[in-house]
Amino acid sequence: MPADLAVIGLGLYGLPLAQAAVAAGIPTLGYRTGPEAGSLSPAELRRMLAGGFRHATSPAELGRVRTAVICAPTPRGADGGLDLSQVEAAARTLAERLRPHTTVILESPVPPGTTENVLRPLLEEGSGLRAGRDFHLAYSPTRVDPGNRNFTPANTPKVIGGLTPACTESAAAFYGRLTDKVVRARGPREAETVQVLETNFRHVNIALVNEMAVLCHDLGVDLWDVIRCAETKPFGFQAFRPGPGVGGHAVPQELTAPAGRTLRMVELAQQVNSQMPRYVVQRAATLLNEHGKSARGARILLLGVTYKPDLADQQSTPAQEVAIRLMQLGGAVSYHDPHIASWNVLDRPVPRADSLYDAAADADLTILLQQHRTYDLQGLSVKAQLLLDTRGATPMGAAHRL
Repeated sequence: MPADLAVIGLGLYGLPLAQAAVAAGIPTLGYRTGPEAGSLSPAELRRMLAGGFRHATSPAELGRVRTAVICAPTPRGADGGLDLSQVEAAARTLAERLRPHTTVILESPVPPGTTENVLRPLLEEGSGLRAGRDFHLAYSPTRVDPGNRNFTPANTPKVIGGLTPACTESAAAFYGRLTDKVVRARGPREAETVQVLETNFRHVNIALVNEMAVLCHDLGVDLWDVIRCAETKPFGFQAFRPGPGVGGHAVPQELTAPAGRTLRMVELAQQVNSQMPRYVVQRAATLLNEHGKSARGARILLLGVTYKPDLADQQSTPAQEVAIRLMQLGGAVSYHDPHIASWNVLDRPVPRADSLYDAAADADLTILLQQHRTYDLQGLSVKAQLLLDTRGATPMGAAHRL
């Protein structure tokens, strides 16, 4: 069966798109851009294969589709900006096989201007075709929330910004097969900036509530009760909650233009959020001291080392830095996570607790870093000698909260 869609990049962004397309009855070709995060269970893979999905065996197959969506990862580079090398490589590979009338859409998180100033020249030079005349070119910000069962590609609106009105409509026609609502932006720069705003909105608001956590602890105020009350306001407020740090694949963008214009609020948010693992360790050491123990030689159990609950994804998880800092203080660190069978920190394996309750009872301090739904926090609070809850998930009075 010939493929109608090529998804270039089968990581966190590409796999959900490919799954949604197959579920919508679109024969889909998957093309890997390199080692990528994201995986399918055997059952999911069987369903996709039965629905018309297949992996590309050759780049030549990219020239036989009507729509190509680039979902290559853009991690933070050495200079702090987004590394576009995999997007550029994907564009060069596609350009050599690009046919007239193909719709090319970029979904990777990128700085505004990338679609026009980076992707377009690569596609035009490699194909000899002209964007907006010979093929359609558009940008659509990815909206992926791993593990969220309430929002799927079908009920999550899709923003589209095309190089020309015809490009926008071609991309909208494709996404209209996957989602209930398509939102048209004025152009690719506006659509790219939607991604910047949505990502930075998350980081800035988490930074605010993280600062509130530190302030409220110093004041002796229960922040979790403050949030519970504040979120009853029906307008002008959206609840965010503090934690040991911000993980995930969405990289906050401080530089929004090639000229290097800085979003100062985002820069400050980065500074605040990056300090949270250190703050957690400070609180841990203080708790141990208050109970007549030193961090040096203390048995410390970390619960949940993934960046998000109920997922095995460890991208930028704050658990790494927390563990490193505790080890530097001389703590004997172990961990428990139902989703992570083995865990290395500083290239050394961290002991994994097999019996959760026994390990919590034996540890001088247990730190809840991630709230997996399998954790019985009431039971843990009874078993643990000392429990620091960085997620505000334990019953009131059952643990020391962040």
